[in-house]
Order: sequence, then C-alpha cells, then structure tokens
Amino acid sequence: MFIGYARTSTTDQLAGLEAQLRDLQAAGCDRTFSERVSSVSDRGELTRALQYVREGDTLVVTKIDRLARSTVRLWEIVGDLDARGVGLRVLNLGGEVVDTKSATGKLILTIFAGFAQFEREMMLERQREGIAKAKAEGAYKGRKPTARAKGDEARRLASEGKTVTEIAKALGIGRASVYRALEGQPPAAPEQG
Repeated sequence: MFIGYARTSTTDQLAGLEAQLRDLQAAGCDRTFSERVSSVSDRGELTRALQYVREGDTLVVTKIDRLARSTVRLWEIVGDLDARGVGLRVLNLGGEVVDTKSATGKLILTIFAGFAQFEREMMLERQREGIAKAKAEGAYKGRKPTARAKGDEARRLASEGKTVTEIAKALGIGRASVYRALEGQPPAAPEQG
C-alpha cells in the first residue's frame, strides 16, 4: 500500500500543497496525510503517517525536504521505516523506491538530503542578508507589535472602567494578554457574562 505525505510551510502555500496531493494521487497513494506547518513545528500528520504505515507499505513524498530538513532527521525517519519493513519513495528522485538497505540507495538519499539541507541553509542566509540590508537602509519594519506592546493602551482602557473582554476586543488581543498587561493593577469592574 502506498501512503502519501504532503506538507507546506505556511497556510499561504495552498497551491503547493494541492500540487503535492495531486502528484501523490497520481503516484497511486491509497491514503494521504497532509498539513501546512513549518518543518520545525510539531508535525502531527507526519507522526500519524509514520504510525499508520505497516510492513510492506511504502511512504511516498514528492521531495525529501517535505519529509525532513536535515540529513540527521531524515535518517532517523528512514531508520524507523527500515526497521519496520516500510519502503520510501521520493517522486522527484524519479519515483523509484529508494532501497535504503543498499549502499547505493543510502548514498543517493544522503546526497539528495544534503542538497535539500544546503538549499534551506542558503535560503536562510539570503533572508538574513536581506533583513540586514533593509535595516541598514531604514526600510526594515520588523514584526507587527505584539500584545505586550499594547500594554499601556490596555491599562488606559482598564482605568476607564472597561472590562477585560472589552479591552481585548478593542485592541484585537486575547483576554490572557490583557490580564498579563494588567498584572499588579487594581482590579477593574467585575466581568459581566
């Protein structure tokens, strides 16, 4: 049985996820797990896919970097799959099952994993350089202010008698953030509802 796994880094990359799902379906996947999360985040669907596969199954991904960002993590996954008799197919490697039990299969997978990791590190380096250049030119704005940056405004609204819920709604932040901003402040009017 072919089991597919697809991933994109952000929720904005819907087209990329749809393309992966289409390719996995064309490759004959009987079941596909997919998610839109960063590779460094908790990847619940990958965990479910790895728990789902059984001896004789083949895990199918479109590219190595959808499965793992580093060669170390890739080999952890491959070791687990090998130990359970599960194959791995990477479509951008010609769609062949990479036999990680053979020296040639291990070499091919290691080379491509190294390229994927190198590509990721180069992208991060270019990103850091771009941010540094934008800062030097005074064009870097950084992240939008967090709830913490709205603390003074939250305290002002509380002093006007607003409830925590009203403050949260007015500032577009969560109630917990309002409570943190108001720590040490005298209690406001009790919450209604």
